[in-house]
Amino acid sequence: MNESELIPHLFRTEYRKIVSVLCYLFGIEHMETAEDIVSDTFLSATESWSIKGIPENPAAWLYTVAKNKTRNHLRHHAVFEQKLVKQIAYNAEKVEEIQLDLSDQNIKDSQLAMIFTICNPAISNVSQISLALNLLCGFGVQEIADAFLSNKETVYKRIKRAKEKLKEDQIRIEQPQLSEISHRLETVLTTLYLLFSEGYYSVSNNITLREDLCAEAMRLNFLLLENPNTNTPAVNALFSLMCFHASRFAARTDTEGAAILYDDQDEHLWNKELIERGIYYLNKASTGDNLTKYHLEAAIAYWHTHKADTDEKWDNILQLYNQLLILEYSPVVAMNRTYALAKVKGKAIAIMEAEKLQLSDNHLYYSLLGDLYTGIDNPRALKSFEKAHQLASTDTDKQLILSNIKKLNKRRMD
Repeated sequence: MNESELIPHLFRTEYRKIVSVLCYLFGIEHMETAEDIVSDTFLSATESWSIKGIPENPAAWLYTVAKNKTRNHLRHHAVFEQKLVKQIAYNAEKVEEIQLDLSDQNIKDSQLAMIFTICNPAISNVSQISLALNLLCGFGVQEIADAFLSNKETVYKRIKRAKEKLKEDQIRIEQPQLSEISHRLETVLTTLYLLFSEGYYSVSNNITLREDLCAEAMRLNFLLLENPNTNTPAVNALFSLMCFHASRFAARTDTEGAAILYDDQDEHLWNKELIERGIYYLNKASTGDNLTKYHLEAAIAYWHTHKADTDEKWDNILQLYNQLLILEYSPVVAMNRTYALAKVKGKAIAIMEAEKLQLSDNHLYYSLLGDLYTGIDNPRALKSFEKAHQLASTDTDKQLILSNIKKLNKRRMD
């Protein structure tokens, strides 16, 4: 890997680690200082490596320079000398004694503490996700803007306001206590769930970025699994759900990036290893008596790893959707349930249920109606597909709907 490829790669993998450790060390009020030190470290790498070449161990080089820059910063800034040193966990009396611990364990501890800090109900879900992508995943502001189909200025202001709010509320960056985990973990899981969903169901046409979002959500989820205090059934269930969904990534789009519907996917492209991991963590999630939406959604995703169109499969999926709606009603979940209902009880009954939803601003709703009416009332099916095409916001969705319209027109001509 040459320098032009290596530094962006290391920025994505190492920036988040060093920033988390420094934030953990300095506290929330000095978050920007931590980011500045790490950014300056990478600037030094760019300058040095272009002249002297890439060192034998680039990551170790970055860690050494980050440690030196941290000590230099502390030495030359009186506010740190007078106020911070006494507060730092190492209780060092002199700046020279402060050590930046970049061991694997401290990196994991720091990132876990940062997850619980960022996923604070004091800031909105979208701000939590943006801040997590920025600080915990190493995404730049422009990349985050691309993921949300937003602009750079909006994302920058969102992240800035989130940081200011955390400072105002004097949120401490620390390992979550058992008493905290019980009521804060749900917020953390919601953020990771939304982060993964932003990648998996993203309206962005950037396939690489979409998969990166999912990979980062899975990485952060796995940090929770590695800590005995946060390794709960719900955490295992969410990770299982992510594994099942990620297993079908390669089959969801063709070589040109066009979406491929579930029924048309090539089962041979599904990642069997991820499916097995999903099953493993779903089994681990079965302990305890707390049933969450992650358990039910993971079980639904499990049945979708069975390509065969069997009665057993759809009966199970329908019952799981029924439980999910009772646990936490959502119009989108109700819409997804309608597809399973059609498989079990026929399209006529499913149409009656679907039309009760009246999701008039959702292109997926009209795509569903188009599918349900096909073969029963083809003119109405066509009208539904045309409405879906009108509401769709991306070229990928529009192309998929157009292919359905072409299939329907061909069917009407035959």
